[in-house]
Amino acid sequence: MNATGADVARAAGGVAPVDWELAISTARRLVRPGPAVSREVAEHSVARLREITAEAESHVREVTGLGAGLPLLGGDVVDREHWVEAAAHSISALTAGALPTRPGKVVGGVLASTAGVQVGMVLAYLSSRVLGQYDPFGGGPAGKLLLVAPNIVGAQQALDVPAEDFRMWVCLHECTHRLQFTAVPWLRDYFQGQVGTFISGLDDRANSAVARLPELLRAARSKPDPTASSGPMGLMELLQAPEQRAVFDRLISISTLLEGHADHVMDAVGPLVVPTVSTIRERFTVRRRGGGVLDRVLRSLLGVDAKMKQYAVGAKFTAHVVGEVGMDGFNTVWDSPETLPLRAELSDPQAWIRRVLDR
Repeated sequence: MNATGADVARAAGGVAPVDWELAISTARRLVRPGPAVSREVAEHSVARLREITAEAESHVREVTGLGAGLPLLGGDVVDREHWVEAAAHSISALTAGALPTRPGKVVGGVLASTAGVQVGMVLAYLSSRVLGQYDPFGGGPAGKLLLVAPNIVGAQQALDVPAEDFRMWVCLHECTHRLQFTAVPWLRDYFQGQVGTFISGLDDRANSAVARLPELLRAARSKPDPTASSGPMGLMELLQAPEQRAVFDRLISISTLLEGHADHVMDAVGPLVVPTVSTIRERFTVRRRGGGVLDRVLRSLLGVDAKMKQYAVGAKFTAHVVGEVGMDGFNTVWDSPETLPLRAELSDPQAWIRRVLDR
């Protein structure tokens, strides 16, 4: 069982930087109700999501060539409140030991409570938008795959696409994520290590970042890197010292690869499994860009728009490499951390091919 941020803080004699229980309770109070559907529709949707998860992963294995011999597992179908709880515990476990503890029970408790409310507000916003999530740090060695039933039903109705096709399409994406981590033994520890290194270095760079702010704001006007983030994530990149930027680049690279690879696979499975895949992709892409003014502002502030860019860049990289060298050649990315694409290579797949496959 993974240690939480609170466990680490108690062992160090301090207060956890985030009151995660307060974050969960805050989010639960703010979570909006799901779409209004009949009990029959709700029960059928939940039952089918549970049934088709293992089937979806079998299709993913056929396309990717990964996971031979691993057990085919189901997924957990949850509502928005249960997703909030799972997400909070996952983030707490992922950052345990990396975030600095708060000294002093009174001041530390106040700061942790403030952070808990802020995190809870973010989780509440995201809880109505996340369709599914694979958590590699929960549920034992195989992690935990969550499917948020009300969001899947709501999105399917909004897109006006066949329910069975959409359920399978979503499961294909999340099962690809699970297979990435279960079929690549080193990936989970590598990812967690990179996150820990990045977070633990943030405080050390705070003062120099503030001093450099005017210079960095001027530099932010022009960002030719197509994989670069915008909004607060883009500013955070500019505030980093070179060594911290290198860790951040590795995190962006691996997350872009994971998301793009999953998007490529969910479409590559083909019309025999998801007959309306082209229609779903077209309408879903428009939905990702949509939303009212307030929704778009919140997405930008929370870095959601940057994540949307990751899907497109990573999927384009995957499609190019698979087209050039086949899926077996592409799977070289999973050999070791050294064979992962560099951030610059995501927009220049041929550079990755030359560096990794043509050596």
